[in-house]
Amino acid sequence: MKAIGPFKILFLAAITSALAVFATNSAALAADGPIEHPPIEILAFGDSLTAGYGLPAGDGFTDQLEVWLNNNSNTPVKVINGGVSGDTSTGGRSRLDWGLSPIKGGKPDLVILELGANDALRGVAPEVTRENIDAMVKVLSERKIPVLIAGMLATPSWGAEYRQAFDDIFPDAAKKYSVPLYPFFLEGVAADMALNQSDGLHPNKEGVAIIVEKMGPHILAALSR
Repeated sequence: MKAIGPFKILFLAAITSALAVFATNSAALAADGPIEHPPIEILAFGDSLTAGYGLPAGDGFTDQLEVWLNNNSNTPVKVINGGVSGDTSTGGRSRLDWGLSPIKGGKPDLVILELGANDALRGVAPEVTRENIDAMVKVLSERKIPVLIAGMLATPSWGAEYRQAFDDIFPDAAKKYSVPLYPFFLEGVAADMALNQSDGLHPNKEGVAIIVEKMGPHILAALSR
């Protein structure tokens, strides 16, 4: 019988050791279950539309969006409510750092930037809104934080010139910083009283569900970038 050389002995010992480690780790995994990945963190940074104004817990935008994303993604998702009712783009710009601070490292996996509706309602000069939106997208881009701009449209009450100047703000910012745009946050819901609360401005539960259903694929696409 041919003797086994020292090298083969060491090789067989290494293989045996590796198999033992593999078996131990496999047994531990079977006992503890699959490894859980940390959830994707999305900050919905906006006004009353993201804050869930007038809606009970579970019915607002961030709550419904979190459920939708977890039902349509292989990775757990946490949606953080960064909405402040009545906020303008100026207010949002001033609190952006504060809104990011609770998130680990101040860097969520995605920011949904939804501001401007109150600017339009109050007739804020479009150049002011433009400067604020631009500044916020610039900060997020420089910090390598992915952002999805949720656009807004002005009402006709301020005239065609105002409306054009306002409506162009969001696609212009998206193009300038090469970030994705969802053109109109209230798409399919605005002006439909069956989908809005009694004030005609804020979506009800059913209206929010439509917004989430329409925006959801765009949010998944933004995450995949």
